[in-house]
Amino acid sequence: MRKESSTNAFNEKHIIDSCGMAYTVGLIGGRWKPAILCRLSNKTMRYSELNRDIEGISERMLVAQLRELENDGIVERQVYPEVPPRVEYRLTSLGETLRPVLASMSDWGNMHREPVAANMQEAETMHA
Repeated sequence: MRKESSTNAFNEKHIIDSCGMAYTVGLIGGRWKPAILCRLSNKTMRYSELNRDIEGISERMLVAQLRELENDGIVERQVYPEVPPRVEYRLTSLGETLRPVLASMSDWGNMHREPVAANMQEAETMHA
């Protein structure tokens, strides 16, 4: 955990406050949020479906990431009073506005995955 009074925290806050792109990436970026949002942009999913579908994510991390997205107003959690309990997640209306952003990011990644990987491999061999 970083001290809020640190220079790094101050610089990060300044960048996020002054750059819409940095703000957006801060909300939806990270290791697991894109995977969660990708799936929820296609359909409403139960917690167990997300947990099964996102390979490598721990239950603790999935809960934490869903909670952050929920607190940011991007994802909505619906609990049904059943036994056993059923919990579903979906994009909120605010989250729905991210669909074109997510689609563009996905298209860019798919289009440039191989050239970027080749550049990275070339850089590694040059620095080895």
